[in-house]
Amino acid sequence: MKKLVLLFVLVAIGFAFAGCTSSAQKAQQGVTDTTVKVGNTAAVSGGLAFVGVPFNEGMKAVFKQVNDAGGIDGRTIEFVTYDDTFDAALGVTYTETLVEDDEVFALVGHFGTPTVGATIDYIQEKGVPMVYAATGINSLYFAESIGNPVMAVQPIYMTDGRIMTSRAIMENVYGEDEDKALAADGTIGVLYTNDDVGNSIKAGVEAEMAALEIPSSRVYYIAITELTIDTAILLLQGYGVSSVILAMNQGPFGYTLTSMYNQTLEVPVFTSYVNADPTAVDHTQYSEARPVYTNAWVDVLSEEGQADATTYVECINQADLDDTTKAAYYTNAFATAGYIAAKVFVAGLERVAANGGDLTWESYIAAMEEGPIDIPMGGTVDFSDGKRWGISAMSLLKYNFVLGDDPATTEIEDDFAIESFGKVRDIETLLEIEAK
Repeated sequence: MKKLVLLFVLVAIGFAFAGCTSSAQKAQQGVTDTTVKVGNTAAVSGGLAFVGVPFNEGMKAVFKQVNDAGGIDGRTIEFVTYDDTFDAALGVTYTETLVEDDEVFALVGHFGTPTVGATIDYIQEKGVPMVYAATGINSLYFAESIGNPVMAVQPIYMTDGRIMTSRAIMENVYGEDEDKALAADGTIGVLYTNDDVGNSIKAGVEAEMAALEIPSSRVYYIAITELTIDTAILLLQGYGVSSVILAMNQGPFGYTLTSMYNQTLEVPVFTSYVNADPTAVDHTQYSEARPVYTNAWVDVLSEEGQADATTYVECINQADLDDTTKAAYYTNAFATAGYIAAKVFVAGLERVAANGGDLTWESYIAAMEEGPIDIPMGGTVDFSDGKRWGISAMSLLKYNFVLGDDPATTEIEDDFAIESFGKVRDIETLLEIEAK
């Protein structure tokens, strides 16, 4: 159970009608008396299949559970999905196919930065509900936009960047040695990828630096690629930085940690919730002098969180998967994310059913805006008053590498080293962190 809890804590891994059909008819596409059709396009082959496959299976598990129980308001859920291999052009084509040919009622688990970024305008034009984007790019953020069909759940990267920056400045990550708190006099290196993910997180970093009135002389921003990362690390060594913020996703995160190891840059690392995956950290390169911290938006260590985790495992056990895959998905961050995406969508269907009205795009979006929606193993997401912020409170995790289940043991269990991210701060809002 300890493995389950430790690894489960990872989870930590943006729409107006057109055409000759009337708005009322268009809003009801994908809905019959007995079914509601939803879909997504995701990478289930290629380099990102390790994300897309479990993500989709997590969603399918929820839909199967709902259907086996008789559906919602007499309707079972049909799920249509296409493999876009993480290619934006394919993602656009398949999104249009889902909306215009398959006529889905909603896009659920809209997957990946390339596809999401390339289809937000199209989705807004069509007005089809989009629930949960498997990315956090800033174009998903809308401050007050009542009726907006874009309903992101994952934290927006702007918020992600602000929270990680606030913690890098305000937290004493060195334990009881308050003299080493970064807020005192440390300088910070910010390495970012020049893409939607890196630039979106960097915008949050810059906003929080300004909010905390951190002088520009204490911050060094460097855009990196795999070819330039070694040079960037050398520059940070020369600058004498006290910590590093990594504004990037899993691939660059991995090679950046390797470069820091190779060149012995041993300072604390803060990064996005998307990198809260132990497989992204090479434990043979880990150093206690280079602790790795990530944000996270779910937490199973509370009593309620543990109950939610048990419910999740029960759902996976009912899925159409072999036993080995089920066991692997118990602690898979991406399967958990898919599960959460589907659960949030289903919560909207349940609200419409409780209201007793017809299931239309307008009634569904209005139901989602009625108030906060509980996130399994996490807090809430609130679309009321047109808020399209995604989750805006996160916990702080620290990478742990120990031998065996007991951190105090020196024995290797089953010839494998146990590694995970463990919680060091509860879920907190940005204002709560800034007040420290």
